[in-house]
Amino acid sequence: MSSSGYLRYVALGDSHTEGLGDGDDVRGLRGWADRLAEQVARHSPGLLYANLAVRGRKAGQVRAEQLAPALAMRPDLATVVAGVNDALRPGCDLDEVAGHVEAMFAALTAQGATVATLMFPDVGRITPLARPIGHRVLALNARIREAADRHGVVVAETAAHAAATDPRLWSADRLHAGPLGHTRIAAAVAQALGLPGSDDKWTLPLPAEGTDISVWGTVGAELRWAGTFLGPWVGRRLRGRSSGDGRQAKRPALLPVAASAGDTSPSV
Repeated sequence: MSSSGYLRYVALGDSHTEGLGDGDDVRGLRGWADRLAEQVARHSPGLLYANLAVRGRKAGQVRAEQLAPALAMRPDLATVVAGVNDALRPGCDLDEVAGHVEAMFAALTAQGATVATLMFPDVGRITPLARPIGHRVLALNARIREAADRHGVVVAETAAHAAATDPRLWSADRLHAGPLGHTRIAAAVAQALGLPGSDDKWTLPLPAEGTDISVWGTVGAELRWAGTFLGPWVGRRLRGRSSGDGRQAKRPALLPVAASAGDTSPSV
């Protein structure tokens, strides 16, 4: 990193880093990594940024497809977020998954990059139907945190605060953050990196809602979610398909970043 700040930022990962839930494929996706790049650029006007993330990718695929291109760009800042797609699948080997993530940590830090990652919230607290896999996500967090400690990787403890599982931070599919959630993730990573102007406001709970939801309303919402999102996801798994089939990274090359004057997303 130069005295003026970071020069090259490369983001590796899956749909979370691609930005699903924050925009769409017609208007374009923004996401926490784009938002982080904009914040870095406010203090490093010459920042170049690439986002290699592709939805549906498991940790081994992120390593196989994205690590070599990332290293070729010689970033001085990189984010690596992967493993949830593995944890969602029964019988996944968490040690193997964490091993892929650690290999990326090792390669990028050995080249001199500052590397950051984040912790995944307990998905069982976001949607009751996901409770059976919540323990796997938390166990994966523990392995990734240990790997980060071994390689000096910066960890944004995004799962440690109750606000992380507030439904208002999540998109309708409950698997991806919404615009407000992506804003808070970017703020969490910025604080973990010690970026100028960052603070801990992202940890604050959202204002309480005054609407009580009945038991039947909750059941109905779960059934609608299962039919709209869970069913198609299971169907793709059974057919051996992925939401990322045939997709390429949205920003595969280092490009200049226009620094935003401030986040224009709704704040709560």
